[in-house]
This record gives sequence, structure tokens and C-alpha cells, in this order.
Amino acid sequence: MYQPLVLFVGLRFVRARKKNQLMSFVSLISMLGIALGVLALIAVMSVINASTSTMRDETLKSVPHAGLVLPADGIDWPQAAQILQQQDGIVAAAPFIEGEAWLRYEGTGEFVAVRGIDPASEPAVLQQDSPNMRQLIEELAATPDGIILGTRLASRLRMFNGMQLSVTPLSSLLRRDTGDARSFRVLGVADFGFYDNASTALVNLSAAQSLFVGSTAAGGRLQMRLRVDDLFNAATLSAQAADALPAADYQVSSWDQTRRSLFDALRMEKVLTGFMLLMIVIIGAVNIVATLVMTVADKSADIAILRTMGAGRGTVMAVFVIQGFAAGVFGTVLGALGGIALAASIGDLTRTVQTLLNNTLAPGDVYMIAHLQSELQWADVALVCACALLISLLATLYPAWRASRIQPADVLRYE
Repeated sequence: MYQPLVLFVGLRFVRARKKNQLMSFVSLISMLGIALGVLALIAVMSVINASTSTMRDETLKSVPHAGLVLPADGIDWPQAAQILQQQDGIVAAAPFIEGEAWLRYEGTGEFVAVRGIDPASEPAVLQQDSPNMRQLIEELAATPDGIILGTRLASRLRMFNGMQLSVTPLSSLLRRDTGDARSFRVLGVADFGFYDNASTALVNLSAAQSLFVGSTAAGGRLQMRLRVDDLFNAATLSAQAADALPAADYQVSSWDQTRRSLFDALRMEKVLTGFMLLMIVIIGAVNIVATLVMTVADKSADIAILRTMGAGRGTVMAVFVIQGFAAGVFGTVLGALGGIALAASIGDLTRTVQTLLNNTLAPGDVYMIAHLQSELQWADVALVCACALLISLLATLYPAWRASRIQPADVLRYE
């Protein structure tokens, strides 16, 4: 079968290298280094993706997909909800008021975010599908002075169902006036996500309005909680939906804006981790340079013969680029397959390691690592493979250029 000259000679040089044990060993090390780097990058980035998804899901148990602050003298919330739900991308809309308050029980207390909701429309905007949460909201609808606490908040205050507590708005505390305090009865505890279980409480919308009446801060004003069908396009969809409302100054925010610091940190962690693991690939590429430099010195006579037969400098350079690039391609393919397999089975592997540790080192389930999961994204796989191939290609350029500069007369003079 016909092959281009540079491909034919380059692949012949790859096969002929097996006769030189040192070069074969260095070439094997370079290929395995690239494979290890690609495997580690794919597996670790998959674990980071899963961690980010878990944190996002936990955050959205309490934080709305998008929020819209209604002007004090503007449209009523039922009319706003009707208009918003008719817009493309908006699944549901529900009103809420949120403000800071001092929650007190038997001499102990906590500063919390008290959120007033409409029990009739709130279930439609919930991110979590929790029967317990829906049951508590139904009880809240039938209990004007009811309150739902986050799990860690209730644990710290040692609160149980049916207990009474008082809630005082922060603005009243700053004025040293406790006359606005209201008494609430605990209906139960709910999961508001990993970050909000210690600082969130739900009450009826009417109760929250009486607590935070007169507050000029955005947190004490009536807002609309929006649920969208495209989570990663929440900012655009909510802004477009706000344009359909009567002209006014609407403050629109999405979940990725209100929790920007958290998710920016997660993205930075992924980038820096990927960059550090990419060093393994670069070290493997350095071995490609060493292999090709030795190959050029060993094949100088062959290079000279090719030049005398009419091969140009570009042809010689292409031969050695192909020879070195072959190790990068094999290593990248091997690493990609291994990384995909590891990412797909990392949950089972961590459970096996956990069982082994607990059975041999510390009986009693001391080591708990079985929660480690992965989320493989093909865009990450493609990016890692592209970076590995590019680094491998760049590593071949200098040795190939050195080969193309060999003068046939200098090499063949004493042959």
C-alpha cells in the first residue's frame, strides 16, 4: 500500500529503534509519562466536575435559579408571576421576602436569614424534589405563625417540633427596639443545602412582610424567585423575562452571580490542578526530546544518505517529527482510555479501598471515602488530549530541526 515518504521512513525509524535498548527504554518512559499525565488529568478533572455539581446542587436547594426585586410602588407579585411564567425559559415564579433577623430561644440565639414564602406557589420553584420539604410547606400554609428551620440551625438551638421561639428583625436590634419581635412555632427541619442549613429559616410571606416592613434594603423587599429550564443560562433568561414586565428599575440576579466567589474558586481550583498535572505530560515530552536527540546522533549516516538522494531539509525534519510524535500519540491514546475507565469506575474503586482500610487498619468504618464520585465531560477529555498532542508535537521540533541541519559531506567524509 502506498505511503508518503516521510511517513514511511518515520515509522521505519520507530520500528528500528527497538534494536537500541537505551533509546527504546527512554522512548517507553516518555510514552508512559504522557499516558500517566493524561490519565491523571482526566480522572482528577472528572472528580472535580462531580464535586462542583454536588456543590451546585446543594447551593440551589436554597438559592433561587434567578431572583428579581420588585419596586415598592410597582406591579403586584401575582400579576408579575403570571407575566414571568409566560416567558420563554421560565418554568415557574414565586414571591419571597428575605431579611436578616435575630432568632432567640431560651437565652440562646442566632443571626439567620428569614425568608417569607407563599406556600401555594413555592413548591413549583423548588430545586429539590423532597417529600419532607413539600409536606412542611403544606403545614406552613395552614400555620400563620409557623417556621421551618435548617437542620444544623435547629441542632445548634436544640429545637424540636412544636417549640416556640422569637424572631427580631436586625433593623429593630440596631435601633435597640425589640417591639417588632414575633413569636413562631417550629413546624420541623428541612434541608437547605450544605451552605445554608445553619443560617436559613422559612416563614409565611405575610409574617415576613410584617417583620421587615419599612426596610429599604433589597433583602427586605418583595422579590420573585424564578426557576428556569436552562440552569447555565439563568442570567440571560431572567433578564429577558424582566423586559416583559412594565417598565421599572428591576434588579435581576442569577445563582452564579450571587454565589460567584464560590464557583470562581472551584473553577480556579480546576485550572490550577490541571496545570500542575500537565507537568507530568511535559516531563514525558522532555524524554521525547532526549530520545530524538540520541536518534539523530545514531542516524546521522542515514540522514546524510537521504539528503544525497534528494531529500530536502523539510523532508528530514518531517521524518523525525513523525518519529517523535508517534510516542505522544500512543501515550495520549493509552492515557485517554485509562482515564476514561478510571473515571467511570472510581466510585467502585474508592468503596473497595475503604473496605480494605477498614478491614485491615481500623475496624469500625473509621475511613469514609466511598462518597468520591466522578462526572466525565467529553470536552475535558478532548482538551486534555489536544494539549498532550500539542506538547508532544512541540517537543519534536528542536531535534527534528537539528537533524535537518546535518551536512551530508561532513558525515560521509570518513565513511
